[in-house]
Amino acid sequence: MKKLIQPDSFLTLHYRIATDKGEELVSTFGLSPATLLMGSGQLSAGLEHCLLGLVEGERRVFDLEPEEAFGLVNPALIKRIALSALPEGMELKENSLIEFTTPEGQSFSGFLRELTDTHGLFDFNHPLSGKAIRFEAEILSIL
Repeated sequence: MKKLIQPDSFLTLHYRIATDKGEELVSTFGLSPATLLMGSGQLSAGLEHCLLGLVEGERRVFDLEPEEAFGLVNPALIKRIALSALPEGMELKENSLIEFTTPEGQSFSGFLRELTDTHGLFDFNHPLSGKAIRFEAEILSIL
């Protein structure tokens, strides 16, 4: 009997994430396969949900609405921040991903959408939030 992917499975797979229009964003096909521990946050909860119950050797394609994939855009995660509040010497370039570090040493990213002489408009939503995607997975092994 083939193993089924469970919420705590460790697995090896190939996967592809594309826009609903077919523009490929990430793919391991043709490269080394990925390994992941379900429930560890390596994939979004929506993508992990698609994998549950699949078996070794199975290949599936899932068309996901934004709510099922990376969520809707949360306006509360778009912040206008005074440049004077940012660390000195931070390199800021409009339309780029900026890394931040909390006082506790954790890091996170924000997309700099606009830059003025006094403020930056940062978007801390996942880059794929608000987008419908196509998720393809081929399960190579379940440990």
